Amino acid sequence: MQVSTEAIKALREQTSAGIMECKRALQEAGGELAAAATMLRERGYEIAKTKENRAVGQGLVECYIHTGGRIGALVEVNCESDFVARTPEFKELAHDLAMQVVATAPCCVSRENGPDGEGVAAEDCLLLQPFIKDPSKKVADIIAETVAKVRENIRVRRFVRFELGADIQNG
Repeated sequence: MQVSTEAIKALREQTSAGIMECKRALQEAGGELAAAATMLRERGYEIAKTKENRAVGQGLVECYIHTGGRIGALVEVNCESDFVARTPEFKELAHDLAMQVVATAPCCVSRENGPDGEGVAAEDCLLLQPFIKDPSKKVADIIAETVAKVRENIRVRRFVRFELGADIQNG
């Protein structure tokens, strides 16, 4: 099936997938944009799953200080190479995660990293929280989407949240 350049461009803008991936998905979906986007999203999760055990020795520490300077956060996000750590997609993810920590005050990165002896609710785990920019997705989904884009494993290692007059929250 022949796919128009406009359809490929629209799918690429929507999903940030590569041109050839978009073309292939549109051909498989019979030109249906929504079905192709769903296919690409599912493939992205498969890619993220295959990379989850790879070592992450690079990355960056990102900060976010909320307007007024009363609340802030530092987040360490790791990836496999310094090349990916310098990409706009990775930097945007790290910044969004720092904003997430400021907005939602999680107590841990995941249930595995939660305080010992306590049952940790999903809303207290950063990776299980609804993403502040798109509540239909979890933070873990946003990370998986970025893994699919940059083709490297990404892991949130830790964070710290500061609020004037409150105890420091480490995750």
